[in-house]
Amino acid sequence: MTGLTVSPEAAETEFWGHTTSSLQTGVSISNGAFTGTLHKVTSGTLKRDWGAGWFLAVKFTNIDADATSVLVGLEPSEGSGLVELINDPDKNGVFKITDKDKQKLVVMQRTSRFNLIQRYDLSGLTMSNS
Repeated sequence: MTGLTVSPEAAETEFWGHTTSSLQTGVSISNGAFTGTLHKVTSGTLKRDWGAGWFLAVKFTNIDADATSVLVGLEPSEGSGLVELINDPDKNGVFKITDKDKQKLVVMQRTSRFNLIQRYDLSGLTMSNS
């Protein structure tokens, strides 16, 4: 089976002028569910391009060597849908959370041997206005 791993991005990683530590603190994943705190973004490139709100920074590792596609995103999405990760050299992403109780982080990995779909619960996240 697959070794694909989803984890919070490292604190010092930068996304469009924001470090992961400014976007989130104490984020972890256990049994397919995220917990921790997301901090509201009210300025900078993320706000300009996506609007003010809460963003989750995630790293994807241990992708199968024969993977032909890895699609990641939120379900339901606010417009971007699932995006291809296979050619992203950093294998990470930042996702705007608009409804933590209804949205799921979705990871779809395709190989010559199998298709794997993982859905991660976001309802355990805390949305902070600071």
